[in-house]
Amino acid sequence: MPTALITGASAGLGAEFARQLARRRADLILVARSAGDLEVVAAELRSEHGVAVEVLPADLSIDEDVERVADRLRDASDPVDLLINNAGFGLPLQFADNDIDDEVRHLRVHVEASMRLMHAALQTMRGRGGRIINVASVAGFISRSTYSACKSWLIGFSRWANVEYAPDEVTVTAVCPGFTHTTFHERMGLEPGHEGVPGFMWLDARNVVLEALRDAARGRAVSIPSLRYKAIVAVASLLPSALTSGVARRGRV
Repeated sequence: MPTALITGASAGLGAEFARQLARRRADLILVARSAGDLEVVAAELRSEHGVAVEVLPADLSIDEDVERVADRLRDASDPVDLLINNAGFGLPLQFADNDIDDEVRHLRVHVEASMRLMHAALQTMRGRGGRIINVASVAGFISRSTYSACKSWLIGFSRWANVEYAPDEVTVTAVCPGFTHTTFHERMGLEPGHEGVPGFMWLDARNVVLEALRDAARGRAVSIPSLRYKAIVAVASLLPSALTSGVARRGRV
């Protein structure tokens, strides 16, 4: 059976990726900071789908923990077929008012950890084949503090890597959802209805993951779930950054 390693797998999109892959009979390696939360998800998936689930607690802002996950990805005796870089968190948009250590940790989790894990996964995927999914955001297409910058890096790097490693039968896809109902917003103390974002702009996590997996299977470098967000990204590319930055101050994606 194929094996998938998912970071940020204890809740939100990460847990939804795990559920959908388990239904497809994939074995799983679940990574997140909380061992207890991971064990709850793992027990559910083992019971409902009969798949093998390995739990690997790790804080991806800590070098030693990132290296432990990278070691697992480099294990050629039990190779990983699909890496999903999903771990992440948000910060207030006022960069100058944020604690700089929080901003550095934010950068490490979103960019450095994803890069290191991709590098490790490629050591066993090249020539054998594999898929890498980087969970980015539509925020990566607009100017919006450091969260936008991190996601923009993921999108750009995924586009390049998808072309570069295609001859090695490895695909790399940046998944760029918009506002999605997950615990991401709850952890920031934000309510979907209180962010100035209309209800029709919110996506269902199940649909986001389903479309992401489909686009990854097709070898697409960028996946933007839902027609509404495909249209928004297309329009945003034509508008001045001063305008899109003003609009982007609302909500979190």
